[in-house]
Amino acid sequence: MNTNINPRHLSHRDLAMLGVQDVAFVKSVRLEDETVYTIHAADGTQMGLSPNRDIAYAAIRQQGMEPVSVH
Repeated sequence: MNTNINPRHLSHRDLAMLGVQDVAFVKSVRLEDETVYTIHAADGTQMGLSPNRDIAYAAIRQQGMEPVSVH
């Protein structure tokens, strides 16, 4: 895999796809008066829902991805 990618030579679509297989983000949301944590692929596609942040992160790591938080 080429790790020396120059982002100036990428299309908008290619740039958006970087990390889509490697990174997932966790976002807290209110659902029926409770805070839950949604899990999304890097492109924004929702992949799951968790009752707490730690479980969301564990689920992402279990799939070989790196979790990040969105505030």
